[in-house]
This record gives sequence, structure tokens and C-alpha cells, in this order.
Amino acid sequence: MQITMSPYYGEPDFSVLAEGRAAEKRIDLISVADLLRNAFVFPPHSIFEDVKLVTFGFCPQQDMNTEPTFKFKFRNAGEVPEVVDKVQDWVAIYHHLLCQAVASSCEPMRAPWLLQSGGKDSTTLAIACADARPDTVCITYLGGREENEVESATYVAQTLGLKHETLMCDPGRAYDRYLAAVPRLPLLTADFALLSYMDLATEIKERGGDGVIDGLGADSYFGTPVDRHHRILARLARNLRLPSGISELPLVDRSFQLCFMLGTLQMNAIERVFPGSRFSDEEVDGLFGRPIARESRARLALFNDEIASATSLWEWRDMSMSIAGSAGAFAKGLYTASALSMHAAYPFCDRMLREWIHREVPRDQKVDPVTHVNKMLIRKHIATRFADLPYVRKKGSFRFDLCGLGAQRFERVRDYAEEAGDLLPGAVPWLDRNRQRLNNKYHASKFYLLAIVLPWLTHHHRNLQQQVVAA
Repeated sequence: MQITMSPYYGEPDFSVLAEGRAAEKRIDLISVADLLRNAFVFPPHSIFEDVKLVTFGFCPQQDMNTEPTFKFKFRNAGEVPEVVDKVQDWVAIYHHLLCQAVASSCEPMRAPWLLQSGGKDSTTLAIACADARPDTVCITYLGGREENEVESATYVAQTLGLKHETLMCDPGRAYDRYLAAVPRLPLLTADFALLSYMDLATEIKERGGDGVIDGLGADSYFGTPVDRHHRILARLARNLRLPSGISELPLVDRSFQLCFMLGTLQMNAIERVFPGSRFSDEEVDGLFGRPIARESRARLALFNDEIASATSLWEWRDMSMSIAGSAGAFAKGLYTASALSMHAAYPFCDRMLREWIHREVPRDQKVDPVTHVNKMLIRKHIATRFADLPYVRKKGSFRFDLCGLGAQRFERVRDYAEEAGDLLPGAVPWLDRNRQRLNNKYHASKFYLLAIVLPWLTHHHRNLQQQVVAA
């Protein structure tokens, strides 16, 4: 079985994995290792052994079970075309195409809600929604101390005549909403925004919404310049094998920066591009009680040739990020929408819009050639309505209180670890050793991964065991 699963290809059909049918599937333990190592399952694999996914970069006509081939669809993003032979009102055309994309992607929705982080992508979408779907409600998630996008996002929505709502992150509530949806999730990812997304989508449904507008999809074809921070991380990723408890040493365990650096040393450069702090290979083997991490790492080989052909560091990073984007960032929304019987719209994935930007828009409208500031066309579009917005200058996000999750739901997660002891015998010992370290976001990130994976495993593993007994 294979499922075409990318908003670039259209709306996926998960009906073959409806509740009850998924219980017949065998869990792919290498995919579980993928989740713990990288927070998503390497495509074209899924959490089930006999279900493969056609994500963007793979061909839907190809058999994902034999020899799938990965080809990045937006080569030289942000760099081409070199010369444009005609003068156009790029902002006006962009606005027209974006409005069309909003209208077509939201057509099935009776009451759309826009996830409005206050950043560039959600602000430009809000402008288009005001014209194409003025019934859109904007919602902003207040999830952390680092940023507070609510004031800016509220100003944007009110100026455009759109209704605006906010949701304060409560990690315990978000986790409980995730647990309630676990039986209906078609597949599994452990993206670090999954709980935020589940919290928001559940709230939207309870307030009468039936669809979510998501601003993902533009990075791959606008191009993402590589800054000094990412260059340093790429150099630090050395594929070293360090003792599994090195981040638990006294004093080391208190420093997020030091733990993060030690984790980076144990990754390869491509996997360091993927977001968040995750379990090292040694730790994953410890969780399983046997060697398995190398089988997860081997799955990256499918992408190596294409990534190695990158003509710039920008393109190399865009290619690497597209793997996590397809199987993590997009998956969290698609799986959540399916579990809650809602629609998910991704206007930036619209074929006409994306192909026009990638193939026709000149490079200086994508990335400033001097400052390397990206998404210039989007910034100019926003400037037609707003003079200066803080999270257009500096990226906003839907942050989640990772440390709060550990404080509020540790015992619940430990109970799941006890129940899944035959699959992950090292989970309970890891939780007991690190309970006092969960105020460090590095260890809290790993707790988050277990919090996502363990209840899903226990639910599906329990179903499989019941089938075996019944047989």
C-alpha cells in the first residue's frame, strides 16, 4: 500500500487507514527509531511496515516498495531566473495568485481559521484571506516566553477586518487532546509543533471551525539563505559515537548549550539540519535494548546522491530540510486534520503560484543579493498594507512549553513506558534517570518525543496483541 501524501500533490486520502483498519498493520520498529532520532519517519517509509508514502520529491507513479528515487523539485531556489526580459508588477501578480490559491484550497471549508504566528507567511496569507475569504478567523498561539506575537498578530487581523482569537499554551491540555486523538491518527510523526497543532485544531473545532489554513510550503521555492549559525552547526556535526550518558553528567546536564553541542557532534550534517534536540544513536539503542539506530541512519542513503549534487550551501540545506518538511512539518497538520475530521489548506503549495515564483520571478524578488534577506516579494506584499511589523523583521513561531509538559504529564508518560516495556525496555530507566533534568529544554525535547511515541505504540500494540489472542 502506498499513499500520496503531500499538499504539493493535492489532498491525501487516508481512508484506507481509518480507525479499525490501521489496527491490522504491523508497526515498523525502524520507523520508531526514526522518530526518536529525528522526530519524523524517513520517507517513503511510514510507522507501519506495509504502508509507504509518496512525499514531495518522489514520483506518485513510482513503486515506493522497490527502488524509489528522490529528486528535489525546486533546484536553485532563490537563485533563478538570472535575467527577466520583461517588467511586471510582481506584487500585484503575486497577490492575485495567492488569493486564487487561498480560494481554491479553502473551497471545502465552511469556516476557515488561519494559523497566524505573526510572521511573514501568515501575514501575507492574512492579506490574501481578507480579499479571498473574509470569513476567515485568525488565531495566534501564545506558547513561550521568548516571543509574544499576539499584539502584532491582533493588529494585522483587525486592520484587515478579520476576526482574531488567541490560545494560551497549556501543555497538559494539549497533551490530553493529543491522547484523545491517538486512536484516530492515521500515521505518526513527532514533529515538535505537533502538540501545538493538535491543541489549536481541537480548539478551532470546538469554536465552530472546520478547516485550518497553514502557511507552510514557501521556503522550498523562495530559497533559504544559510546564516553563520547554520554554517557552524554543519561543521560541528561530526558523526562521533560518544557515551550515551554524556549529556547526563553533573554540570553538563544543566546546560542546554553544552548538551546541544554534544548532541550535534554525534549527528551527521544532514540530520543536524532537522529541527530540535533528539536522542543520539547510542541512546536509541539503549531505549530499544538492542542495536537499531544504524538501520534508521541507513535510510538517509536514499537522499545522499541528490543532496550531494547541490550547487550551493543554500540548495544543500533546502534539500535536507525538504525531507523533514514532508514527513514532519506537513505530516503534523495532515494527520491532525484527518484525526479531527477537518480540512487542511496549504495555499503556498498551489501549483500555479509555486511554479510562477520558482520559474518566472527574478532572484532579487526572492532573496536580496546584498543583504541575503529572503522572501522579498512577500515582504513587499506586506508593505502594501503595513509599514513595520516586528515578526516580519524577525521570525515568529508557534512555540510549545516543553519543560511544562514534563512537569505536568511525567507520570502519565511513565505509565505508557511501563506498558510499552516489551518494545522500548529502556524508556522507563531513561525517564527515571532524567526526571530531574526536564527543566533543561534539551532533555525536555527528548521527553516530548517519548510522550508522542509511547501512547501511540501502546494503543496499536495493544490492538495487535488482542488480535493475536483472538486468533
